[in-house]
Amino acid sequence: MDKKEPKILKVYEKRKIFYAISCLLIVTFIVLTLVIKLNVAIEFKGGTILTYSYTGELKTEDIEKVVSDTVDDKCTITLGEDTASDSKTIKIQFSSKEGISDDKQNSIKTALTEKFKDNDVKLLESTDVAASNGLDFFLKCLVACAFAAVITIIYIGFRFRKIGGISAGVFSVVALIHDMCMVYGCFVICRFDINANFMAVLLTILGYSINATIIIYDRIRENEKLVGSKYELDQLVNLSITQTMGRSIHTTVTTVLAMATVCMVCFIAGVSSIISFAFPLIIGMIAGVYSSNCIAPTLWVMWEKHKAKKGKGKAAKKEKRSQRR
Repeated sequence: MDKKEPKILKVYEKRKIFYAISCLLIVTFIVLTLVIKLNVAIEFKGGTILTYSYTGELKTEDIEKVVSDTVDDKCTITLGEDTASDSKTIKIQFSSKEGISDDKQNSIKTALTEKFKDNDVKLLESTDVAASNGLDFFLKCLVACAFAAVITIIYIGFRFRKIGGISAGVFSVVALIHDMCMVYGCFVICRFDINANFMAVLLTILGYSINATIIIYDRIRENEKLVGSKYELDQLVNLSITQTMGRSIHTTVTTVLAMATVCMVCFIAGVSSIISFAFPLIIGMIAGVYSSNCIAPTLWVMWEKHKAKKGKGKAAKKEKRSQRR
């Protein structure tokens, strides 16, 4: 009996559905940003950090209620320990360009000491954070991302020059931008603070996603040598995606399961700072598999077909001119 040929996924034929889904999500993220606003952390927006020491046991929600009843400003409260003095601490962060006034700081101090008389609440430090420091860090991260994008285009352009490498590199970067938009959307929907974790996730996804895209381009190059004359370009890409899809999914599932475990443990332990890194990373990885298989290669095929059609048009015009002569 003859062996049946493996079923080839028709990814290119369904490209409009993939583009529509991605565009719809990105538009949704933009609308949500305008409607519900972003939670920008103090290191990027600037503000005031009040640090208090205390004894005994306190709950974050009790402190938050006292502060919200005293001042209208939104704040983030973190309970911790000062290793130097071996004392328990309350850190209250107000994210705003102006910070909070001395009168409000005094009101908060008075309210906390009166409400928690048995916990010996004392002010340790009041610090104003300049937004310029966070902005400088943010700009440096953007420069790093831009530099990585340029290097990616050059590297893919050189490595896959036989299959139109520069265009392949450009669409790899388009896929990276797509993945970053998905990570951004996760921060918006989940109401995570835009902070150092946000930049860390973006930089991590940069390396992860581009690796998945390179694997597919590598398979396209190999298949072109083996069956290039047998398949059209879109069929060749469908074949390559089908062959690498299983590997991409298995690799991603393994990493996603590890990150999901981290999220569950942190949720139980109440460590929100790690959740705001691990969960967006999961979304970025899933988006990376999606864009590497459904966005970058299909856009590349469309561009290559456009170039071929344009080349045929120019050749036809030249032939007509030569016939007239």
